[in-house]
Amino acid sequence: MNTEKKTALSLIDERASLFEEIADRIWEHPELSLKEFEATGIYCDALRELGFTVTENLCGIPTAFCGSFGSGRPVIGILGEYDALSGLSQQAGAVVPAPVVEGGSGHGCGHNLLGAGSLAAAYAVKRWLEATGSPGTVIYYGCPGEEGGAGKAYMAREGLWKQLDAALTWHPGDANQTATGTNNSCIQVLYEFRGVAAHAAGDPHNGRSALDAVELMNIGVQFLREHMTPDCRIHYAITDTGGISPNVVQAKAAVLYMVRANRVADSVALQKRVDAIAEGAALMTGTGYTRTFIDGTAELLPNFTLEEILYRNLEEIGVPAYAEEDWQLAEALKKTYPGSGLQTIHAACGDTEIAGKLRERTANGTRAINDFLAPAYSSTAFFPGSTDVGDVSWLTPTAQIETACWPAGVPGHSWQIVACGKSSLAHRGMRYAAKAIAGAAIDLLSDAELLQKAHEEFRERSADGYVCPIEPDAIPIAL
Repeated sequence: MNTEKKTALSLIDERASLFEEIADRIWEHPELSLKEFEATGIYCDALRELGFTVTENLCGIPTAFCGSFGSGRPVIGILGEYDALSGLSQQAGAVVPAPVVEGGSGHGCGHNLLGAGSLAAAYAVKRWLEATGSPGTVIYYGCPGEEGGAGKAYMAREGLWKQLDAALTWHPGDANQTATGTNNSCIQVLYEFRGVAAHAAGDPHNGRSALDAVELMNIGVQFLREHMTPDCRIHYAITDTGGISPNVVQAKAAVLYMVRANRVADSVALQKRVDAIAEGAALMTGTGYTRTFIDGTAELLPNFTLEEILYRNLEEIGVPAYAEEDWQLAEALKKTYPGSGLQTIHAACGDTEIAGKLRERTANGTRAINDFLAPAYSSTAFFPGSTDVGDVSWLTPTAQIETACWPAGVPGHSWQIVACGKSSLAHRGMRYAAKAIAGAAIDLLSDAELLQKAHEEFRERSADGYVCPIEPDAIPIAL
């Protein structure tokens, strides 16, 4: 690591109080997807204070924005998120369920850390550009609605990510590693049926039940399941049953569907079959319906070249030294859930030899913190779940890392994660991620051959072309 790069990364520690304060403020004011107005204000103010040029209302989304610095190419994007999850309010540091607000929201996926860590990385890259006078641009992207709303996918529909030479991001987790492989694509659509109310005993023949339409749609989809490829999944939630009186024919009812497949093109095709079933349910019941597209995401395209660069920086910077208070919190929380601390380590999941070595190192996954850098591992293997980072990866070379910000094996989207959100363990992981992303960005800005190699790999993996899951007339909707 040369002097200029080392100096730039040291600025993340020098300004740590600023980035930790931002992360904590976002944690204290959890906002759901596409409703992150306070977070947007906090980040835009911070970006201006740090010397970035800010663009708000990005792609017409009120809580999307970016901050850029520099000129010319390469253009490196660093992605941030800041939305929370409903029903996960939890007191910081508490080791039993203890909501701040009963039924309130909380940062159960660590996006308070994700956004602030990415901002710290962008700041370090900005300072490196200033110090070296090198050509190039760094852009911090505020990406709303990852948990529901797919902000990055809506931006992809507008072609935003095509302007980048590479995109880097991270996610808080329970392990220090590069993220690799691919995952599910996903589409969400809301069907709201409209019927005619009537007395269910005295006048049933004049009623047209919207709830019947929902139930028939669900039955039709159950029969569809036999005729899908094994990689497909369909989930649903009845969001409106039309009332609680059985002696009234329900005049309204609604169901929210989520369609998944490994490839986004397959999700789009399967979604059309679900739409046809909704149409049939309406015809059978004499009801009408409104179809509202909610969101969609594509599968991830891994980029081994970028993963290698990120891993090299994780290795060079070194895993943080965890303090006694980190271990105490992690050990107390680990007693509240079952599960191994190896289940989320990609290398352990994909390589039996590595898994055996890690079982020994972690006492069969029972250690409270994965206090090591997982072995380098790149793969095209499938991992469940969905993320709108996938849509970015179809338009520019993209890669991400994870760092340990909470105890090993902790359940995802849990109160335990919220409890860790303001801890020193979380802050250490955030700073580690920020340095690795900044270091990788500086490497890409410094070495044209690295970027060329990443682009060659990207062109090969994306040769089939991007099928955008976001429909042409759809607008982001906060559920």
